[in-house]
Amino acid sequence: MKKTLITLVAICLTIFFARAQSSCSKFYPFKEGAKTQLTMYNAKGKSQGMVEYNINNISTSGDATVANMTMTLTDHKGNEMKGTEYEATCRNGVVSIDFKSLMNPSLMAAYGDQMDYEVTGTNLDLPNDLSVGQSLPDAEIIIKMSMSGMNFNMSTLITDREVLGKESVTTPAGTFDCYIITQSTHIKSMAANQKRTTKQWIAEGVGVVKSEDYNKKGKLDGTSVLTSFSK
Repeated sequence: MKKTLITLVAICLTIFFARAQSSCSKFYPFKEGAKTQLTMYNAKGKSQGMVEYNINNISTSGDATVANMTMTLTDHKGNEMKGTEYEATCRNGVVSIDFKSLMNPSLMAAYGDQMDYEVTGTNLDLPNDLSVGQSLPDAEIIIKMSMSGMNFNMSTLITDREVLGKESVTTPAGTFDCYIITQSTHIKSMAANQKRTTKQWIAEGVGVVKSEDYNKKGKLDGTSVLTSFSK
């Protein structure tokens, strides 16, 4: 269950982008105070918790529009984890998500001030112009951690991103016409190495409304579904 929750969080952390007031991005609603909530389920359909994304404020930097955002995880028992703050930047029709959004908040909350860490990586980009068969750029985050004299690394690499097709999807938040994007996620740590495949359904003006996570054998491990959306 814990592995499934961590994987679903890694997926959800990549799926809330921003839409600039100047319509820089066409897929994601961007407005100060906007909120999106996704509920995570395991392969048997049992709730594993929720992820909520909030846009705190919007600013401009040169030719870019920047959104400051907070992601908050609530586990299946209703316990709220420490929020993760990061930025989304929209420039020239491409939304670029801070690689820090790929951090696992439950890991950071578990160790708190006991752990020092350094984070590097490559942002996750999504262009306005999507077409079936299109390839999208990779993204990566590397976390170097130190605790009680021990040093260890953790990395998440997202590759093989492709626009697979189009489909209408119904969730508790409504019915949406979506593009389907697939990607491979490689997670490396001291404990284990994992390779996952993810399918995401994204809708104009909303963002990702559904995602499915598959293990290396192609078996469904979990889903996340849009359950609440406001702007």
